[in-house]
This record gives sequence, structure tokens and C-alpha cells, in this order.
Amino acid sequence: MATVTPSDTGPGGVTGPAGRVSVQRLTQYSGTDLDDLCDATERAVVEGGGFGWLKPPARQVLENYWNGVLLVPERRLVVGRLDGVVAGSAQLSRTPRNNEAQALSGTVTSAFVTPWARGRGIGRHIVEEIECIARELGLLVLNLDLRDTQRAAIGLYESMGYARWGTHPQYALVDGRFVPGHYYYKRLE
Repeated sequence: MATVTPSDTGPGGVTGPAGRVSVQRLTQYSGTDLDDLCDATERAVVEGGGFGWLKPPARQVLENYWNGVLLVPERRLVVGRLDGVVAGSAQLSRTPRNNEAQALSGTVTSAFVTPWARGRGIGRHIVEEIECIARELGLLVLNLDLRDTQRAAIGLYESMGYARWGTHPQYALVDGRFVPGHYYYKRLE
């Protein structure tokens, strides 16, 4: 588990009120991890950053979803913590094995930081860890997409070198209105 404290970060590191920020690759849940992850997800969904959900699903649905993530061999789960509590996550999805032509790439999915933990650099550290995993797996390119309403995430990805290559004007339907979505990629060095 990587740990970042306000005293050992540089530009783009931990900002805002002090707190111990750490990131961790999860292959199983321990302690309150699953409950923390479900709580963080519910709050993010309510605030409009719930990676597709428009309203929080039933708790059992969330638990099933997060338990299922760990069962998929082509996925890697990274969580960000603030003072030991899961405060956000992202997943790295590898290209299916039958798609040899695109085996060089992976997709960043389901990335979020819960509202009470934003502004502390957690999202940046999660994405850095996802990129580290991608390099370890020999991936050369990362792809991602997100709603136009995710302004902080757009700023983060663009500041980390992700290039927007397209916009879908009817990417999502929220409250009866179409919301554009943007597509990004990053070549890993």
C-alpha cells in the first residue's frame, strides 16, 4: 500500500485539510472495506459521480457489484483511503483475450472519489496506481470515457496527460436530458 502524507508530496499531491492518504490494490476485502466502499459509492452517486448509476441502488446490489469486481480476472481494483477509510476507487479492465489486436490497451473504469474526501489528491493517486499496474501488465495505452458533467475528473485526466479524442453528444441520459461524454487515451511511457 502506498502512503502519501502532506509532508512528502509535490505538486499535485495531497491538498486540502490534512489526512493520511493511501492507495491500495485490492484482491479481497478485509475489515470494513466492503462497507466503506459501498458507503463511498452511495455518496458519490447522490452527488452525480456514480459511474453510471443515477440513484443509489439497494445495498445488496452494491455489495454484489463490488464482490463481483474481484471475481473478474481481467480487472484490477484500486482503492484510495483517507485515514484508513475507503474514499474512492477505480478499476483497470484489460482487453478481452479474443481481441489480440488491442491487447496493448486497457480501460480505466468506475473511477470516483466520495464527496467528503475530494480535494486531497486521492483521485490522482488512484490513477497513478492504475497506470503503474498497466505498465506492469505490459499495456501501452489506457482509454477512458466520462460524462461532461464530471468537470473535476476531466481536469484531473487532462492534467495527467490524457488526450481527448472525441465527444459523443448523447452519451448519457440524466433527468430526461442528454449529457455529452468525452473519450480519452494516454500512451504510457
